Amino acid sequence: MSNNQEEHHVLEEVTDVVTDFLRREAAPGILLMAATVLALIVANSPLDKFYDQLVAIPVQISAGTWAIDKPLLLWINDGLMAVFFFHVGLELKREVCEGELSNPKDIILPAGGAVGGMAIPALIYVFINWGNPLAMAGWAIPAATDIAFALGILALLGSRVPASLKVFLVTLAIIDDIGAIVIIALFYTNNITETALVIAAVCLFILWRMNRRNVVDIPSYVLVGIVLWVAMLKSGVHATLAGVVLAAFIPMRDRRDSSYSPVTRLEHGLNPSVSFVILPLFAFANAGISFGNISPEGIFHPVTFGIFLGLVVGKQIGVFGFCYLILKLKLASLPRDLKLRHIYGCSLLCGVGFTMSLFIGGLAFQETGINQIFDERVGILAGSLVSALLGYGVLYWVGKPQKTIQEEQVETGPAPGSND
Repeated sequence: MSNNQEEHHVLEEVTDVVTDFLRREAAPGILLMAATVLALIVANSPLDKFYDQLVAIPVQISAGTWAIDKPLLLWINDGLMAVFFFHVGLELKREVCEGELSNPKDIILPAGGAVGGMAIPALIYVFINWGNPLAMAGWAIPAATDIAFALGILALLGSRVPASLKVFLVTLAIIDDIGAIVIIALFYTNNITETALVIAAVCLFILWRMNRRNVVDIPSYVLVGIVLWVAMLKSGVHATLAGVVLAAFIPMRDRRDSSYSPVTRLEHGLNPSVSFVILPLFAFANAGISFGNISPEGIFHPVTFGIFLGLVVGKQIGVFGFCYLILKLKLASLPRDLKLRHIYGCSLLCGVGFTMSLFIGGLAFQETGINQIFDERVGILAGSLVSALLGYGVLYWVGKPQKTIQEEQVETGPAPGSND
């Protein structure tokens, strides 16, 4: 075999390995972990100055007297994360129109868990930081759940957890995302600029008309969406919400051809970019904590401690407690293959806040410059790590490889009511 053939063979093997990894359900979560670890290593090495310079690189887009001038970090947080929120919005629309959220009976249990999982962590944080108006700005940080991380950990468990647990977690996380979007819109918006808001309103009217006229040309929506994003960026309303709003106007189905779904096409098309580029970039740019700058006062600061307890303790109490109450009141029932122990393990995984928690933390503290004593990212990373380890450990311990229906029927006989 010649050298060229050997190189080609090696390249094919590497390509196959990479392709196989990217197809794995756990891949997005693993990449997020890798990006986080890389950021921590760089931030605590001689390369730390280059890291700080990288995220602070000024990037400007201008036309005449009009300009958007932000450091690279904020382009990632305000720009790329708008694409992430657009993807979340598409997923929400699909689920509400045709998916797990289309049947109210199926969402009672995960919806209750999501509400508890947002309320109890926030209350714990508020209790610890009561009386400090600056610290109170971060009350929503532990209320978030990182769906990519949580699903990645669940995927690592493979057949040890029931298939319906993934459906439960996805539904809960989607409702949690809705809560986070509402929180950002209501509590992290300020300094409204009327002119830009009027332009955003005009964009909304155009999008509504396009939807009503069954326009399915995706580039047309994207063009209006870009103008909407710029207008919201200048208006004071957080720019990432433009992504969610834009997604709401994308037609679910072409009324002339019901087999074509612009929402599904866009969602699937954006999934690789969001999972393998945008979220890892966000994690790398935001997770670079220098441990040399952390003092004992910072570690045990009420903000850091409140976030940690909210994620680790509040999430499991909120999610499991509300689900248990709903089941006891017989407002909903567990799927046949789920047990309460699975719900408890899942409630621990919901304490992995990471991406959304870092995002809200940036809105609450980093962009206002009041986090000089503490670093909320320490609480987020520590709480998410402990929650991930506890959730994985509990689900691994209580779970067992799921048997096939045929194997169960051999051991126990046909299920009641079965025709077999």
